[in-house]
Formats: sequence, C-alpha cells, structure tokens
Amino acid sequence: MVAIENEPLPKLIVDPPLPEPLAQGRIFIQYRTENLRVVPVFGKGALDVSPRIGHIHITIDDAPWHFVDASGETIILVGLEPGPHKVLIELADPTHKVITSETVKFTVPDPKSLKSRH
Repeated sequence: MVAIENEPLPKLIVDPPLPEPLAQGRIFIQYRTENLRVVPVFGKGALDVSPRIGHIHITIDDAPWHFVDASGETIILVGLEPGPHKVLIELADPTHKVITSETVKFTVPDPKSLKSRH
C-alpha cells in the first residue's frame, strides 16, 4: 500500500454527451476517474483511505446549487429546455473539497425542428 500523500493526484476524464440520446433531448455524460474511487463515503475520517475515495458534484447552467453523485455511473439528465447548456462536473474529496473539475457544453435540439426533418 502507498501512503496517501505519495499517491498520484486524482484525475477526472469527462466525455461529451452521447450523440444519439442527445438528439432526443436526453443527456448521457460518461466520466471516469484515475487515482480515486467514486464511492458513497463521506466525512473527515475518509480522507486517509488509500487509495483515495470521493464523489462528484454536478452543476447545471451555473445554478446556485449542485447535486452530489457517488454512484460512479453515467450522468443522465432529462427535461432540459432546447438550446445551449453547460454542466460543471467537480471531483470532490469525502469532505466535499473540490479536487478538479471539467465543464461539458452541448445544445439540446428543439423537438419541433426534429419533426420537420421527417
């Protein structure tokens, strides 16, 4: 086992939304982490767990709030209005301190314009 202070820094890798669901107004954002496991464990005592553990914070369109996800699964968003959007994904430690972040930008198509193509 490696002492936590000697472990490589955590990384967050975020893919753009999957194109097929996005064309239907559903947003599927896949991500992965390196040097950190995403698990639902919180609190100061978890800071010393090796290898590192944490979770993600998700903020949509600069909202004044975010939601927390510790599942490690694909982020799925529905119900966004047609038009441009951005999603801030923050990798956080068990005390919610942000380690790193990525922003994904995309445009939800207008369903009316999709119907006119058929």
